[in-house]
Amino acid sequence: MADKTPPPAAPDLVIVVDDDRSVREALSSLIRSVGLAVETHASATAFLQAPRPPGAACLILDVRMPEMSGMELQHALAERGDPIPIIFITGHGDIPMAVHAMKEGAVEFLPKPFRDEALLGAIATALARARSERQTHGELDEIRRKHATLTAREKEVIAFMVKGALNKQAAAALGVTEMTVKVHRHNVMRKMGVASLPDLVRMMERLQLE
Repeated sequence: MADKTPPPAAPDLVIVVDDDRSVREALSSLIRSVGLAVETHASATAFLQAPRPPGAACLILDVRMPEMSGMELQHALAERGDPIPIIFITGHGDIPMAVHAMKEGAVEFLPKPFRDEALLGAIATALARARSERQTHGELDEIRRKHATLTAREKEVIAFMVKGALNKQAAAALGVTEMTVKVHRHNVMRKMGVASLPDLVRMMERLQLE
């Protein structure tokens, strides 16, 4: 019998982007000391050119760097639709900068020097957010996959289903019999993997809100 055990999940990864080598080394040592995997880059450009990890990840980002600042990288990631959670660290920050970063979705903004516990707490929060984002995207991908298995006629019927239309209303609009609509409804529920109409409606709402 073939082994159907799912492959192990990719480990969480903390990515450090800082142009100061000593900072990268110190942060790497701290992060590894609590059993987390870490990857470092000396510039925002190097980070953008590197392949993205398969598992959940968060980004520890210095605000001031040559070529591209941390704030500019945050903006670039947002433009790409990349939801990786960001923790900013800086020795030159101010309150308006921190407020802007947080409004743009940063998990934390830590002025140097900061306590190890503060950074590790922020990392835990960021990785939890990353795992939640991955789960949400995975669920949406599965809904999209199921929806793609529907025939053109089933997709027409599903539009009537989510609006709460009666079978006879759908049949009249589509020019088919009520029995045909019932068959299509059954196939829609089976292919989408739902047991109730409210579950189907919630699925379709999630697709429409993407």
